[in-house]
Amino acid sequence: MMLRRITLGASITALVTILPQLAFAHHPLGGMTPQTMMQGFLSGIGHPVIGLDHLGFIIAIGLLAAFHKNRFLLPLGFVVATIAGTLLAVTSFSLPFAEFMIALSVLGAGLLVARGRLVALVPAISAAGAAGLFHGYAYGATVIGAETTPIMAYLVGFAAIQFAIASAAGLFASRILFARNSDAVQVRLAGAMVAGMGLFIVAEQVEAVVFSMV
Repeated sequence: MMLRRITLGASITALVTILPQLAFAHHPLGGMTPQTMMQGFLSGIGHPVIGLDHLGFIIAIGLLAAFHKNRFLLPLGFVVATIAGTLLAVTSFSLPFAEFMIALSVLGAGLLVARGRLVALVPAISAAGAAGLFHGYAYGATVIGAETTPIMAYLVGFAAIQFAIASAAGLFASRILFARNSDAVQVRLAGAMVAGMGLFIVAEQVEAVVFSMV
């Protein structure tokens, strides 16, 4: 019990420490469009990790999936949708209000985890897929104008890291926090932390809109 409290406390402290930095970090390679396969892959690996909005949602997906019989279907559905969203971006398809929808998705996913009830798999995959389109669309902004090879490497990179993070979140809940079901207090607290990220990002988006009108 003491180990779990220490681990959770350390996680919260780390989150509070890095939250301001992560909130404004979105673009690997300094925002430069990747020119090579390796740059594309590294950019793909980096984008979901340094973007607080993406990272929070991926963690929530992993926590939501952790207690399903097949814990990999929900993350996989989300990952496939992010690939589709990126392809929409690079083909110049316009997806309105993407950043705001991403912020809402983080808030909503965190609240679902904090609620402590297992979400049915089909509705969960549908919702994660819809959110994934917006997250993927935001990813796509990084590779607009890039050649095919860096784009393909970018897709592989962010698909792999997202699936790995979601899987790790589920393992963390079950193996480190020793949670056995979705209503475990440790998992609900983690969901509340993600919801806090989402609220922070939503407020940031609202503030940006308000100041743009001044």
